[in-house]
This record gives sequence, C-alpha cells and structure tokens, in this order.
Amino acid sequence: MKQMKKMSKTTKDNLITYGVVALAYVVVEILLKGGMISSLLQGLLVPLCVYVVLAISLNLVVGISGELSLGHAGFMCVGAFAGAFVSNYVKDMIPVGGIRLLLALLVGAAAAAIFGLLIGIPVLRLRGDYLAIVTLAFGEIIKNVVNVFYVGVDGNGIHVSVKDKLSLGLEADGLVIINGPQGITGTPKDASFTAGVLLIFLTLFIVLNLINSRDGRAIKSIRDNRIAAESVGINITKYKLMAFSVSASLAGAAGVLYAHNLASLQASKFNFNTSILVLVFVVLGGIGNIRGSIFAAVILTLLPELLRALNDYRMLIYAIVLIVMMLATSSPAGQAMRERIALKLFSGRKKETKEEQ
Repeated sequence: MKQMKKMSKTTKDNLITYGVVALAYVVVEILLKGGMISSLLQGLLVPLCVYVVLAISLNLVVGISGELSLGHAGFMCVGAFAGAFVSNYVKDMIPVGGIRLLLALLVGAAAAAIFGLLIGIPVLRLRGDYLAIVTLAFGEIIKNVVNVFYVGVDGNGIHVSVKDKLSLGLEADGLVIINGPQGITGTPKDASFTAGVLLIFLTLFIVLNLINSRDGRAIKSIRDNRIAAESVGINITKYKLMAFSVSASLAGAAGVLYAHNLASLQASKFNFNTSILVLVFVVLGGIGNIRGSIFAAVILTLLPELLRALNDYRMLIYAIVLIVMMLATSSPAGQAMRERIALKLFSGRKKETKEEQ
C-alpha cells in the first residue's frame, strides 16, 4: 500500500496534465449543451485543438531535444494535404465520417513522418541558427511545391501533373482533387471538438511517454551536453532524428484535423507566420514545459476573440499579456515566484505524508 501511495512526481505531473485536458473538455461540453458559448467561439474549438497539438509536438523538438525548428508549418501542410486527399478519394466508398477521419489521420501522420525523416537526415547535422534557417527554408519549399501539383482521379486511377488541370487528361467522370494554388475544396468536414481532444490525449500520451522513457532521457542528455552524451555511446543522429520525426508526424496529424474543419484548403495558409505562432506558444508556455504549451496555446488563441469588443485596445492588451507571460515563465524572478507558490501549495501534503510514515 505504501508503494502505491508513493507515486512518483513525474506520474503526478502527467496525471495532472491529462486531468486538466479532461476537465476542460467536460466544462466546454456542458457550456455547449447549455448554449452558453457563442457561434464564433464554437468555430474556434477545433483550431484550438490543432494549435495545442502543434505546440506540444514542437516542444518535443525545441524544449526536449534543444533544437530550434521553424519548419513546423511545412509538416502540417504535408499532413493536411495528404489527409484531405485521402478523404476526398474515399468519401464515396467510406460514408462514416469517423472512420474516414481516422484513415486520413493515419495517412497524414505517416506522410509527415516520412518528410520529417527525409529532411531530418541532412538537416540535423546543423545546429543553432543554421538549423533554424534551413528548417524555415524547407517549410517554404514544401508549401511552394504543393502549390504546383494538380492531382485528379478517374476510372483509370490517379493522374498527376505540374502544368494545369487540363493536362491531367481525366475522363468525363474524373475528379480534380488537388487544383494547384487553389488547393483542395469539398473536403468532408469530419473534424469535431471531441476528435480534437482525443488527438490531444494521443499526442500527450506519445510525447510524455517518450520524454520519460530511456530514449527520452538520451534525447535530453544530448540537449544538456552533446559531447558527454556522445562519449558514453549515445547515437546523436538517431535520437535527434527520432524526436524530429515524431514531432513532424504529430504536426501532420494536426494538419489533417485542420483540413477537415475547412471548406477550402490552400497551401498559402501554412506560411512562415504559422511556424512562428506555434513557436510563440512554446516559448511563452515555457520551453520544455508541456502543460505550459497547452495553456499558452489556449490563452493566445482565445484572447483576440474574447477581446473583440475592445476593438481599439485589443492588440494592446494582447501584447501586454504576451509580455506578462514571458516574464512569468522565462525570467528568473517569475520562475522563483512559481516555485514559492508550488512550495506553499504542496508543503501541507508533504507534512501529511511524513506523519503517515
């Protein structure tokens, strides 16, 4: 019994993180059933889940692996287009939206993981600013490559062209799925808030288990001291590539959810600003702090809409909140204050456990 009571700090933190997400889901569902959430905020629920998944997955690279990546939007783009293509291809064969979305998630995550591996093998030999610049370049390359593809299907199979849709040579009953810069239209809107929360739970399960595993400890050792890690036989390339590809795969899954919430999907949506926005979530939530990334993504996604009534001062308040969050999470004074609050909150529990022993 005593061993069961002595739950490790890591397990407690993980359970708290899962509990926060579950509680938020229950509260939002109650508010939805009661009609207390406006239609504008309801439209933000799925994008909110997308940004949370993106923030958690990027924190795996930036916070846990210690590498600065600015190409996250590129992997999101790959997953979004791969998943949307699959859904449009099978929407007549698979009428059930949940199964169709699951299939699209698997394909989108796999496609993004493959791109993560292909890009990571040459890129992860770089470090610091050089890595950031190259990942940014790859993100832009992916977006522009997707823009030139025309893909259609008919009775003869899949047709691909980089010229225009007329050059596809489709039969009369053929369907153009990817239409160059115009992207993909008519994707089934299978995404929902429940599906988004389930994806958040899956992302947390993968990332938290990886962080606390033997592989995760190897990744963190590389971040803390690359030379020492290499001297004890840790394969630097292997573990950095593992973190990078898992992060890319989860970003691809987030892209699939995003694509299934839109009537029209264009590659221009996955630009440099999207990568920077996700990086802001990670930095403001605390680099390496998974729960902090969740809170930052939620607050900074909802805040502009909640302040819409204060139109003249909306961005001023948003900027002030950014500064306060940065000071609270990153400055030594803010970290010391959080530690003091944590000590006060848990000092009583520690006394109780000592008395029981």
